Amino acid sequence: MKIAIASDHAGFELKNKLKEYIEKKGNLVKDFGSYTNEAVDYPDYGHPLAEAVEKKEYDLGISICGTGNGINMTVNKHQKIRSALCWNVEIAELARKHNNANICALPARFISEEMAISIVDTFLSTSFDGGRHAIRINKIPNNSV
Repeated sequence: MKIAIASDHAGFELKNKLKEYIEKKGNLVKDFGSYTNEAVDYPDYGHPLAEAVEKKEYDLGISICGTGNGINMTVNKHQKIRSALCWNVEIAELARKHNNANICALPARFISEEMAISIVDTFLSTSFDGGRHAIRINKIPNNSV
């Protein structure tokens, strides 16, 4: 798979560990930054990540900030993005199965590295169920913009 990943300063260390882990599993990973743990603004990294996933240049994305909320809000501003804030495995699984989430947002300050790996494994390996869920997914985009 081709995976896009981005973080702000709070997610920098976790992003680097996840990037290495995802690559070791045989996936191609594009790092959209940040490239330091110096304070940065998550939209500067979230928007390019979302654009790349939206254009289908990457299969899925992983976004990380301190709480996961800020970068999740940012990427969800893009019409073709369905990002889910995931803090455990069950949320990640249901985000893929029921919501066809294409970006997983992680709260770096609130989950362990081990939990993050489990969430990412689940997110990347779970397929969309389709069916009745597809009807709902098709109603998400705001067609008035």
